[in-house]
Amino acid sequence: MEKRKIILDCDPGHDDAITMLMAAIHPKIDLLGITIVAGNQTLDKTVVNGLNVSQLLNIDANVYAGMPKPLVREQVVADNVHGESGLDGPVFGPLNRQVEGTNAVKYIIDTLLASDGDITLVPVGPLTNIAVAMRMEPLIIPKIKEIVLMGGAYGTGNFTPSAEFNIFADPEAAHVVFSSGAPLVMMGLDLTHQTICTEDIIERMEAIGNDAAKLFGDIMRFTLKSQFECFGLAAGPLHDATCVGYLICPEAFETQEMFVEIDINRGPSYGRTVCDELNVLNKKANAKVGKKIDAERFWDLVEECIRMYSDVYAVVK
Repeated sequence: MEKRKIILDCDPGHDDAITMLMAAIHPKIDLLGITIVAGNQTLDKTVVNGLNVSQLLNIDANVYAGMPKPLVREQVVADNVHGESGLDGPVFGPLNRQVEGTNAVKYIIDTLLASDGDITLVPVGPLTNIAVAMRMEPLIIPKIKEIVLMGGAYGTGNFTPSAEFNIFADPEAAHVVFSSGAPLVMMGLDLTHQTICTEDIIERMEAIGNDAAKLFGDIMRFTLKSQFECFGLAAGPLHDATCVGYLICPEAFETQEMFVEIDINRGPSYGRTVCDELNVLNKKANAKVGKKIDAERFWDLVEECIRMYSDVYAVVK
């Protein structure tokens, strides 16, 4: 089985943590490294969250700290959804794992330049690290096999009426990435909101009974509460994990090629992903935009990944 080489760029984050869980264990994925960006919380907190998850799950990939602020705009965080720590809910033991000395942006640049063009970038937070890497070294762009990102929407936003959080947190970085010419797959809210994690799904995963299952339950029970308080939703979606799901099982996803541009004007649509779904502009498509997901297959895949940790723990013990 040929593995898909990826760099996971994230801002942990509840759904980021489960994305890490899946990317680290599935045999179709070769997780080369985890790069961290500010987003759901400030960088000092998202780095600690990434290290805590890596340590708990014994993830065999180095963690690199990246950009602490957006390119231009003032910083925003999603503490209304993710809490003061950025990963409220789970309780972790004393942290022994350390972040690497190399900056995440340099790691991305060096790894891509040394590659055979076979590495996929999987950004599931603001696109600051990716944009800075592209601007610092444009030669990496033709080396990128694909960028599979979570962000945006062709419909309604979730941080403003127009904008999804990851894009709104750094619209200028998103503009750099979407106009780069690199192959893009966009998993936006229109697709990710189809992954509603209800109480019965949480119980199904918790019943597996290993540490990964407990982490999933702790994360999604907090998300259940925060999504109801913030948006009145009966359950929370698992946004970021759809990117890894797509790489493992693309047949479970329906996408449409569209021309997508980022609104970087400082008006009410600032940060909107303007998706030309009907091709009214007659411009060449620059992204595959996720439209539908087979939710049943997606949850089967999440369960499969969680179950794999039972074998890992048995070997470790």
